[in-house]
Amino acid sequence: MIRLHHIPGARSMRVLWLLEEMGLDYELQTWSLTDGSLRSPEFRELSPAGRIPALEVDGRSIFESGAIVEYLTETRPEAGLAPVTGEPTRADFLEWVHFAETQGNILQSLNIQHIFLRPPEARSPAMMALETKRLGVTMKALEAHLAGRDWLIGTFSAADCMMGFNIDAMFRFVPREGFPNISAYRDRIEARPAYQRAVEKGGASMYAQDFYELPPMEQGNG
Repeated sequence: MIRLHHIPGARSMRVLWLLEEMGLDYELQTWSLTDGSLRSPEFRELSPAGRIPALEVDGRSIFESGAIVEYLTETRPEAGLAPVTGEPTRADFLEWVHFAETQGNILQSLNIQHIFLRPPEARSPAMMALETKRLGVTMKALEAHLAGRDWLIGTFSAADCMMGFNIDAMFRFVPREGFPNISAYRDRIEARPAYQRAVEKGGASMYAQDFYELPPMEQGNG
């Protein structure tokens, strides 16, 4: 039995997509960010920090999306979604799995500032501007890496499941102009049937706007 604990728009989408790519049978249990259930003893037994995702698999629970992705690909190598230890691209795979999480932390900060902090006066325009610049730096690195490549390590892998989750979010805060390689990468991701199934099962995005502008006072200082 595999059970994924999930919130629409959360990093659990990475795992949901990977499960679909691997063709594994699983159950999906959806939680709420707002009802306090993630702080319950029941959920804390699965994820001690009360964070999504958590995956029940092989008689235990695993938390942290990167750890889950590495575990699934290592224990189910027949899916062919990660190079094994000793293969030349193994280090590249690990780099991009963890780069995706570095970028994900910046996106989380922007989500908090733009969407979740209430009232709006509690937001920090300086922090929003700084994190947007940091996101842009990671996007330029990704843009350069994707030149001449369809996928992060040449062939599609679970690293793309990690990174693909970020693509929709990054273009909510940084305009897509100037990032043709990332835009084409996004099109390839969205064309994958497993990704489409994951989106259908995973629920609606958290974003209510196509693009989130920086506060006017910060735009002039950027």
